[in-house]
Amino acid sequence: MSALASRTAPLPGDIRAMKGVTPIVSLTAYTTPIARVVDEVCDLVLVGDSVGMVLHGLDSTLGVTMEMMALHGRAVARGLSTAMMVIDMPFGSYEESPEQAFRNAARLMRETGAAAVKLEGGVHMAETIGFLTARGIPVMAHVGLTPQSVNMLGGYKVQGRDGDGERVLADARAIAAAGAFSVVLEKLPASLADRITADVPIPTIGIGASAGCDGQILVVDDMLGLFADFKPKFVKRFASLGDDAAKAVRAYAAEVRARRFPGPEHVFSDKSAKSPG
Repeated sequence: MSALASRTAPLPGDIRAMKGVTPIVSLTAYTTPIARVVDEVCDLVLVGDSVGMVLHGLDSTLGVTMEMMALHGRAVARGLSTAMMVIDMPFGSYEESPEQAFRNAARLMRETGAAAVKLEGGVHMAETIGFLTARGIPVMAHVGLTPQSVNMLGGYKVQGRDGDGERVLADARAIAAAGAFSVVLEKLPASLADRITADVPIPTIGIGASAGCDGQILVVDDMLGLFADFKPKFVKRFASLGDDAAKAVRAYAAEVRARRFPGPEHVFSDKSAKSPG
């Protein structure tokens, strides 16, 4: 058994303490089998609202519901033993008020066993983050490109360019001051991500940001090559499982049509198996 496999799952405070010490490894997961695969090597696993696009065929994350997040959160929890689970709060579940955010965050944690929730937004969400953390709900924040605000941002564009970096830095400072234990930096110029990482006292988790962030996260289906609708620049495909699956399905279909599958070894005879003597 590896050293990672023998550890206990970290808590939000443990993740915060990793800043500047060792890179934080994180991936998304949406199902029990994938959770089991990533559990041994990840410090934290995010049940992301990207599940809506990756598994449910939605055009964006905006259609994801609390019920979907709770369902996939429970599935992931069954596959984890050594990684900390964080769960996304879907669009519309926290923006109305801190009280609304608390009710829904408490529900997700209670129904899934997640150790923390993630929500998008900077300065304008600082009050909500403070409200949650004061009531025992650890929060991972998310600034830069925030997919739930894609319509306001004009698409999935790099943020923090053309003099806009100060706004993103202010967002990161505000959520850190409000009590978030970490922050995802998405689709930022590397120099800005490095500046934020040096400036805030909490770990930065990059996705399309910088190798200098305190950790990294990718959508697991992207890095495994399972989701092929599009490939962002910041994704490195460490495998091509989608291609392998397509080849396997074509081979299966060919064997069925040629009556080569099932073979004798896959079917049952009329004779009962003899009991061992």
